[in-house]
Amino acid sequence: MTCNTLPYDRVFLELGPFTIYWYGVIIATGAFLGLLLAMRESDRLGLNKDLFVDLLVFAIPAAIIGARTYYVIFEWERYQGGPWWDVFAIWEGGIAIHGALIASIITAVLYARAKNVSFWQLADIAAPSLILGQAIGRWGNFMNQEAYGGPVSPEAYENVLRYVPDFIMNQMCVDGVLHHPTFLYESVWNILGLIFLLFLRKINPRRGEIFFGYLIWYSIGRFFIEGMRTDSLYLGDFRVAQLISVGLILASVVVMIYRRKAGYADQHYDGSRVTTGRR
Repeated sequence: MTCNTLPYDRVFLELGPFTIYWYGVIIATGAFLGLLLAMRESDRLGLNKDLFVDLLVFAIPAAIIGARTYYVIFEWERYQGGPWWDVFAIWEGGIAIHGALIASIITAVLYARAKNVSFWQLADIAAPSLILGQAIGRWGNFMNQEAYGGPVSPEAYENVLRYVPDFIMNQMCVDGVLHHPTFLYESVWNILGLIFLLFLRKINPRRGEIFFGYLIWYSIGRFFIEGMRTDSLYLGDFRVAQLISVGLILASVVVMIYRRKAGYADQHYDGSRVTTGRR
């Protein structure tokens, strides 16, 4: 299918020599709402909610650096021959969620040790915030007109996508061709994941398992959605995000089983002791 429309302006605000992009505003909004959610849950569980304010001070820079580093590593040829400062131009897009996730986890582990608190407790509380932030953050890709899929077939449009609001589909018109809004698919998947994780809290699983639930839920959706995208990072013939997704699913299942059998998962999410099974 062909189309003809102008994309939205990526600039949110210009203040003299400074330019603020929608991408950064949307990412910051997701981080802020995620922080509020984590602080509210920390307060409910009787923890110092400032733990997450302090953690965010370290985690946000680490996540940005990790996301950009991850992307540049797999797209290194793209930056050869150009100005060296292009590797820092994140406002142009080009960050990877998995890089941000890896850096954030490392930061959280070090932070938990420094504060003498349970990493698994922090991770469980943060999991819904992470997936909420990702759901919102994907709209930054929308404004940048990136992270879209292949061309839309007439059948796909008539059966599904004609029900999607015009402002979304118009932004997915790239070089006169209508593309799948994979950013939207992932955003919706993550919202469903948020509902799933909040439900998981209610049944009070063992400590660490809400975080593993996040990793599994997100990775399942990302595996299939990544297969539709046109901007994937590759390792040989394989899409990196799909390889990482499979690895995270398998690792999460194995570690959950191991922690239960080894007696490390001896507390529920709310901190109460497990009264059945090995401790």
